[in-house]
Amino acid sequence: MLATLSKEPVEGDEWIFEEKYDGIRAIAERRRGRVRLSSRTGRDLTASFPDVAAAVRALPGADLALDGELVVFDRAGVSRFQLLQRRGIDARPRPVYAVFDVLRARGRDLTRRPLDERRRALLRIVPRRRGPLMPSRRLRGGGARALATARGRGWEGIVAKLRGSRYQPDVRSPAWRKVKVRGESEFVVGGYTEPRGSRTVLGALLVGLYDGPRLRFVGKVGTGYTHEVLRDLGAKLRRLRAARSPFDAAPRLAGAAWVRPALVAQLAYGEWTAGGRLRQPSFLGLRTDKRPRECTWRSRE
Repeated sequence: MLATLSKEPVEGDEWIFEEKYDGIRAIAERRRGRVRLSSRTGRDLTASFPDVAAAVRALPGADLALDGELVVFDRAGVSRFQLLQRRGIDARPRPVYAVFDVLRARGRDLTRRPLDERRRALLRIVPRRRGPLMPSRRLRGGGARALATARGRGWEGIVAKLRGSRYQPDVRSPAWRKVKVRGESEFVVGGYTEPRGSRTVLGALLVGLYDGPRLRFVGKVGTGYTHEVLRDLGAKLRRLRAARSPFDAAPRLAGAAWVRPALVAQLAYGEWTAGGRLRQPSFLGLRTDKRPRECTWRSRE
């Protein structure tokens, strides 16, 4: 189930408010003692998060299915996608699975039950932070107060959910509404520029969004890379080299190299310009849980 984007928070007693996490969405399923963590695209994440899988396996009860976000918190307790991406380089970040829904418990399907009932079931399974598992953080008060809390703590944003709503798989539902504080979103990589000066591998990524069938160029991203990230990106980009630009129309950039639009990059940015370009974009990491065709001009944030 996916949330719709809102510019302003909703109000009313029928809504609850949760922290919006900056990580990888994942479904955790346990069947007959076997655990699988799956991304939105169906990718098996179990081997990449062994501590989380072991903690789910050790939970009480019979078969279950949980929905949540795989995150890494910084020292201030703020989830950061960049820290999650650096696990292969730095072993210190400890992933946490922030669980915000229960789809099945004790072998019983709960997707048709109201959110409040599913939350009670969640707290019976994961009542508090326990190793790499935690229930999602809820916020008191209305939408404006929740958003002010998120801004004050530096969170990515908030998600408002109707108390009586059912769980709708594969639906972007108005029963869940997200309001973002930080300017972050996903973009399709269509090329890169040659490095200059002391930079190696590439100068900037060239990114876009699908506007109908065409990939629309929205900017180049020259900051946010470490040496390790550049090395990893370079290996992926070389395998995707293409003779022609995937953008329609192609940006006129000297020394640009083109790639097949198969990679999705998470970017932070300042704002959108009047001409439809990103201002001050910075690279945060690659997303393996999003498909390029999901990154559209119509749904841009």
